[in-house]
Amino acid sequence: MSSIADNIGTVTRRIQKATLKAGRKPDSVHLLAVSKKRAADDLRTAFAAGQRAFGESYVQEALDKMETLADLDTIEWHFIGPIQSNKTRQIANAFDWVHSVDRLKIAQRLDEQRDSALPPLNVCLQVNINNESTKSGCSLDDLTDLADAIEEMPNLSLRGLMAIPDPDQPEAELRSSFRKLANALKKLRQEAPASGPLDTLSMGMSDDLEMAVEEGSTWVRVGTALFGPR
Repeated sequence: MSSIADNIGTVTRRIQKATLKAGRKPDSVHLLAVSKKRAADDLRTAFAAGQRAFGESYVQEALDKMETLADLDTIEWHFIGPIQSNKTRQIANAFDWVHSVDRLKIAQRLDEQRDSALPPLNVCLQVNINNESTKSGCSLDDLTDLADAIEEMPNLSLRGLMAIPDPDQPEAELRSSFRKLANALKKLRQEAPASGPLDTLSMGMSDDLEMAVEEGSTWVRVGTALFGPR
């Protein structure tokens, strides 16, 4: 059975190969280790192998890991799950990134509750790219208004967009979903104020990261290919 360190090496090479194939800069795509429901010792092992960014979906579980791994001072915490209003204060102050901001109320709470002594919280807007009834995310029609509102929030830094397309759809449709998100980011750059970098596309997972990279992803969210099946 492959070790976590071996798996990180394998996934990193997949990313590098896809990046090269797409004619992109070698350092333009980052690996986010999806570590929800994984033991803190697994994260420590991944950290020792060079992984720094970890994605969590459950607030209390993440806070427990943060306490256990507090000695790892260069670790970077990303919240990637649905956000409940009663958890925004903890998310706002414990995480470096939030990939799943999907409505104005949540953005406002994160901004108001982020400690002003901390750097602005990096946020991505989660887009329901295909208007699936079972998925969270703002619609493409509402994207510009939400982005404009966030640009006025001093404790948030709008970095880009995130989506979770249905991985079981045909390959052509999945690629179309990735491309649709990339085009939405391009449009947002043209329409939104220029105070934020808008440099981030969070899309692609273990089975489709190559396709996501070819379509412009800058963060691929990988769990199973790193840590094995749950």
